[in-house]
Amino acid sequence: MFELAPRSASPIARFGGQPIAIAAAALVIVVLGVSTITLWRAHTGSAPETDRVVATRQLQARATQASEQLVEKTKGLEATQQESIDQLQMVQDQLLTVRRLLSAQQTDSKKLSEQVGTLTEAVEGLRQSFASVQASEPSASPASRTRSAKAKPRTNRSANRSRAKARG
Repeated sequence: MFELAPRSASPIARFGGQPIAIAAAALVIVVLGVSTITLWRAHTGSAPETDRVVATRQLQARATQASEQLVEKTKGLEATQQESIDQLQMVQDQLLTVRRLLSAQQTDSKKLSEQVGTLTEAVEGLRQSFASVQASEPSASPASRTRSAKAKPRTNRSANRSRAKARG
């Protein structure tokens, strides 16, 4: 009979025949790792899971606070915008009133200009008629001139008296 020689002389091959020993060694390594992690967390007093939860809650609180601040600022901007709109409407109303007043003043100015023009024409007509009366007076006798000169002041006096009576 032939003897079977081992294919390799490596240490893994030696453990290959004892699976229980390999499983026991792996179990011991896992238990030692878990124990080390547990002791480390207990000693430092912090657990990454609780730190993450705390950090998440802080982020949520900050986000909520920022959201509330944005809402407040938005409300403030809306109020400011509404005030600006109200002020703009008031200014527009005032502008419209000023335009109406200006238009009325321009109309009055035109009427007054026309009246001044009419009065100027009337005064000019009176001047011309007065000039024509004076031109025709030199041909009249000197006695009538003195009468008319004396009569004029009396006429002016009586006119002044009638004006004073009308005012009083």
